[in-house]
Amino acid sequence: MATQKRRTLRELAHSRAGDKGDISNISVIAYDISDFARLEEYLTPERVKQHFAGVVQGEVRRYSLPALGALNFVMEKALGGGVTRSLALDAHGKCLSSAMLSLELPATE
Repeated sequence: MATQKRRTLRELAHSRAGDKGDISNISVIAYDISDFARLEEYLTPERVKQHFAGVVQGEVRRYSLPALGALNFVMEKALGGGVTRSLALDAHGKCLSSAMLSLELPATE
């Protein structure tokens, strides 16, 4: 019987992030283009919003860039009113992109 292994997103992809006002923008880029379909299937806007429950108060939109093996997420109302207004300790893009990479993927054989 094959052993199933849970993996984090960090094992399959890296991320880039930015922020403007109260919007966080996170791109997830597959290390290997062959993993892109798996990421695209699993990383839905709903799943990302659930992962950031309590942080992202607005809409999450996803843009797919298959030629780059990347997904771009735009998360509104994600920075406590904006980087300069938030009392959160460094809760901007880079911290959120690191948190995104901790997301667990479904087990594979």
